[in-house]
Amino acid sequence: MKKWTLIAMAVMALAGCGETDFTPRAIEAETDICAVCNMSITHEEYAAQLIEQDGDHLVFDDLGCLIKHINEMDEAEIGAAFIKDAQTNEWLNIERAAYVYAPDEWTPMSYHVLAFENAEAAGRWLDNGRQGELLALDDLYGFEWGTHH
Repeated sequence: MKKWTLIAMAVMALAGCGETDFTPRAIEAETDICAVCNMSITHEEYAAQLIEQDGDHLVFDDLGCLIKHINEMDEAEIGAAFIKDAQTNEWLNIERAAYVYAPDEWTPMSYHVLAFENAEAAGRWLDNGRQGELLALDDLYGFEWGTHH
């Protein structure tokens, strides 16, 4: 009987060694705090998150905090990163999103960068009389983040 118990435990342990899930998780407003600035995630519509290669989730209250953290990481540690879409509030993979630096728009840490599903969605947002500059993800890594740079 002990032999079968050990075999069953070994099979379950090996099953747990599968691929890491790089799916964004729901924000828990009561307990989640930004991994950079330690502020509560009270404005979930601006939230971001990073999933490390080992499966650990880190959450951020503003896109600028996420980028600051990524800039300090080894790229091999990053599994996936996500930001909330400024229009739909859905999670977007940061590698596929388009960005607008909009200094007149409020964000939790005053980085003033919003994410959109694609450049067309960002362009439509700008076409509605809003002021801003369309950016790609690569632009953000060296971006002058206003008072936060």
